[in-house]
Amino acid sequence: MARALTKRLVAVAASLGLLAGSLGLAAPAVAEPAPLSNLSHLDFLLDDVAPAATAEHDTWRLAEEPQLVMPWTYADARDGGTFERVGGGTLDPATGYWGQGAYNADDVARTAVVYLRHWAQFGDESSKRSAYELLRSTAYLQTTSGPNAGNVVLWMQPDGTLNPSAEPVELPDPSDSGESYWLARSLWAFGEGYAAFRDVDPEFAGFLQDRLQLGVAALDRQTLSRYGQYLTVDGTQLPAWLITNGADASAEAVLGLSAYLAAAPDDAAARAATAKLSEGIAALGSGNARNWPYGAVLPWAESRSIWHAWGSQMPAALASASSVLANPALLEPALKDSAVFDPILLTAGGPDNVWNPAPVDRTQIAYGVDSRLQSLVAVSEAASAPGLLDLASLFGSWYFGTNASGLPTYDPATGVTFDGVAADGTVNRNSGAESTIHGQLSMLLLDAHPELRARATGLTDVISRDGATVVEAETTTATSGTVVTPPDRWTGESQYSGTGYLQLSRGRSATFTLPSSDSPRLIAPVIFSAENSKASSLWRSGYVPLGLLKHSVGAQGVTAVPGALLPQALPIATPPKSTTVSVTAITGPVKIDALLVRPLFSRLSFAGPSVSTELVHSASSVAQRISVNSSGGAGTLRSYDSRGVLVAEHAISRAAQITVKPGGFAIVTKG
Repeated sequence: MARALTKRLVAVAASLGLLAGSLGLAAPAVAEPAPLSNLSHLDFLLDDVAPAATAEHDTWRLAEEPQLVMPWTYADARDGGTFERVGGGTLDPATGYWGQGAYNADDVARTAVVYLRHWAQFGDESSKRSAYELLRSTAYLQTTSGPNAGNVVLWMQPDGTLNPSAEPVELPDPSDSGESYWLARSLWAFGEGYAAFRDVDPEFAGFLQDRLQLGVAALDRQTLSRYGQYLTVDGTQLPAWLITNGADASAEAVLGLSAYLAAAPDDAAARAATAKLSEGIAALGSGNARNWPYGAVLPWAESRSIWHAWGSQMPAALASASSVLANPALLEPALKDSAVFDPILLTAGGPDNVWNPAPVDRTQIAYGVDSRLQSLVAVSEAASAPGLLDLASLFGSWYFGTNASGLPTYDPATGVTFDGVAADGTVNRNSGAESTIHGQLSMLLLDAHPELRARATGLTDVISRDGATVVEAETTTATSGTVVTPPDRWTGESQYSGTGYLQLSRGRSATFTLPSSDSPRLIAPVIFSAENSKASSLWRSGYVPLGLLKHSVGAQGVTAVPGALLPQALPIATPPKSTTVSVTAITGPVKIDALLVRPLFSRLSFAGPSVSTELVHSASSVAQRISVNSSGGAGTLRSYDSRGVLVAEHAISRAAQITVKPGGFAIVTKG
């Protein structure tokens, strides 16, 4: 803790100009802004532990340096702005053990990445030392021999005892008995660690290389042994060779493997693993500006219905892999996720925890924000698409007030990132390891991109949003159908929003009230389509037909239940000022969860004391002229296509119009 206190005092003194004065130096006329990144709170989370070496668990120089450094999992807010470090699960006062543990491999590995990047960016020797210590800790949690060699134990108790079977149970159980998120994140740390230490400490880097290769061998034995095999997922074929069948977990492994390959390009096994995982991640991208999942790369190969912001670093991983593997094809799904899906997400409300497929959890956390921010910057750089940085600034501004609370969620003076903001604006003022880690990764990224930083920190208020909204089917204003409230809204692969769904048998109908709007809107009913079903429905807005939908998916395959809950886009938009939409079941049963209602042109406007940004996204199937900057004022207007390529740029001083390509977006920046 002495190092943390010293760093805090130096930072405070520097911010007050005290260091220059004490040395008799004149303060510069124009001072560089103090870094946003502040490791004080992350330092506070760190603790020392002295585990014993065993046949399966050891690490670099453990006999000579018996103390390992670990971050506590949680930090609960206490009075006076202080925090108490706590573990996961229930505490047993008699033993001091937690149901899960005090420290976990996910946070240990990601904390190492924070210190590695801080050291690389600022040349901070204390961060170099912390990175070294945390990489040793990550390695200790890796099993080194036996049938589980290369896998990772997730939890450790405060005294250094490993807890491979935590309460509540997590899979795999024991936690080193198979592929896992924590194996993926350990590879992330080992890869970035090798690249950072290769030239300054080759011996330690060689140790990290050995551990990365041990992890890759575990992937080859478990995950990548399925390469070339496919899962049947409600009639769709998806890759079977992703870590835990997850593009999210696999992406974090690819981040580390790509960093490693940039420093060790001749490692054939690591190169092959990176290529295979990246191919699998890319295969989970689908949809377009009008059709689910709207260009996003889905996180889980066992469901066509789920997207979540947390861990959604798939575009960043694909961008990194495309560069190190010299495979530009990997950039295509990353670009669509960034240039098409992100504007839809932003105008709908931001990086929600979960769309399943309606947005069922609109809590937002730093892990989700950082995943979107990192991905946009990585894809922008890999594709030479600077327009994506404008989108990145809108996500980055979440930390400074453009969230549901209207308050900052990050404090540069302390390094505290709050644990999240609920949909109603309630702030979770705890600040555990995961939020602190991803808050710091975001701040490091903003510090490295001054123009992006200036835009993100300058935007503090949500002026307006007009994007996707949800009309729950059970709120129908008139129906001859039946409202069903299931005992569990979670199906095992998706989730009903609201309280349940509306069921229409053949010939039954319902009418729904739409939010008022002067512009056309796209309607995507979220409907449970049964396996090989013959159900269909006809949709109208007043007397205007909107389309006939058929509700069927193919073979269940590996999914939890037969059938899938999916948005189905109606081909015709509602007329302007339309207030209702109605449906009749042609054949049944038709199970309607909700309606996703989106303006044909979604918009948002963020502002701050001296800057503002307006975003408009087009879901039109043809290029259209769009009005922007209705409030007037001088700024820059840019239009981009659905790949983020600049189409047009103008200086404006009043309300203006610009042509936006199908699926593209336009941005007005002022200040």
